Amino acid sequence: MTTALHDLSAHQLLAGYQARQFSPVEVVQAVLAQIERWEPHIAATWLLRPESALVQARASEARWLKGEPCGALDGVPITIKDNIATEGDPTPLGTQAVPLTPAPADAPPAARVREAGAVIVSKTTMPDYGMLSSGLSTFHPLSRNPWDLTRTPGGSSAGAGAAAAAGYGPLHLGTDIGGSIRLPAAWCGIVGLKPSLGRVPIDPPYMGRAAGPMTRSVADAALLMQVLSTPDVRDSMSLPPQAIDWSAAWRQDKPLKGLRIGLLLRPGCGLPVEDEVREAVIDAAHRFEAEGAIVTPMHAFLTPEMLTGLDHFWRMRSLVDLDSLPHAARAAVLPCVRTWAESVHRMSGADLFRAYAQTHAIRVATTRAMQPFDYVLSPTAPNLPAPAEWPSPTNDPLRGLEHIAFTAPFNMGEQPAVSVNCGYSSTGLPIGLQIAGQRFDDLGVLQMARAFEQIRAPQRDWPAAPVSGRTVE
Repeated sequence: MTTALHDLSAHQLLAGYQARQFSPVEVVQAVLAQIERWEPHIAATWLLRPESALVQARASEARWLKGEPCGALDGVPITIKDNIATEGDPTPLGTQAVPLTPAPADAPPAARVREAGAVIVSKTTMPDYGMLSSGLSTFHPLSRNPWDLTRTPGGSSAGAGAAAAAGYGPLHLGTDIGGSIRLPAAWCGIVGLKPSLGRVPIDPPYMGRAAGPMTRSVADAALLMQVLSTPDVRDSMSLPPQAIDWSAAWRQDKPLKGLRIGLLLRPGCGLPVEDEVREAVIDAAHRFEAEGAIVTPMHAFLTPEMLTGLDHFWRMRSLVDLDSLPHAARAAVLPCVRTWAESVHRMSGADLFRAYAQTHAIRVATTRAMQPFDYVLSPTAPNLPAPAEWPSPTNDPLRGLEHIAFTAPFNMGEQPAVSVNCGYSSTGLPIGLQIAGQRFDDLGVLQMARAFEQIRAPQRDWPAAPVSGRTVE
């Protein structure tokens, strides 16, 4: 069976352009048609501009006909998350509270993909201020999971995860400060990489915040990293230039024999791991063992106080943002986000310092726990995707972060971590395996994920768009 153009990987598209088997215009038309089929059901896009995408595609087509592509992604469709600024467009951050002021310039990730010739098809949705693991937003329509329209795609890179699973082209850009790339990657069955802090410059930079690829394959994630990982002076935490052969993630098999791998099934806090999730991750560990890796169960290294401290620090950060808003704008923010942030309005300076100190405690604990290992395997999320209408897996604004105990440590510790699909629940929902590595070993983490792609059980077909025009009520 011939693969539809919208389902082709970035590597396949570039090879096809080189061989003149099809053109960027044909590919973008196919992607736009796929978006038209799916979008009434999953609401993944914002600023979808078909004519602009086709103008970019025609320019790319002309370059390929001359044999002069302008960069490593020339003609490849891409979506970009709402909160990654694109020149001339507003950046609403998923909320009605933010003025729709045009951005003066592309943020670094957007600039890099534009320079590389990628066709920016659309921005993608996110929840209010990116503070939820769902697609619930006062600005965007509710985003849903293509695998089950009653379920959330995760967040805060909600639209990006849904778009990748639905086949809106091969490349999608998300951001992650506590799991916002990896959680939707897990719940949508795709690959999502949170790079080492500073590997992909971002503006504005912030402790633990990273931008990264969300794709259907590790090879495409590595190709996008090749473009994104160029230093940028706007990011004060940007890493210095480093010659990384990202193509090794798809050209060379990584030897697994003798690798020291930790298996983390209990982080020490947060939600308990659901049985089907645990079984899928243990199966993944056995597959690495069968290839000669040395897998060792890890002890829990976080405490409830650590996760609570991080939670309360982020609440105060959000409260400061809310306090800067006019009354009408503040009232426009999702009630669950307001409740969460306003819960700390009586916090003392000493309490705030203690909460902030837990971010460093998490960093120290994570780094120490990882020292005996080359890589760490764990669930990406302890749970399967929640109902689409819920702001988080607990549906409780005061317990909104209990599902991030596996992902957030690697934001605070700055280590790279990737989510890759490792199985399905009894109801057909994807389950994510997280693979974390030592700081700066982004390539190694991708190589491990690529190795797992080759030894995991066969994958199911991607979900097909519903035939009827009705959306889920």
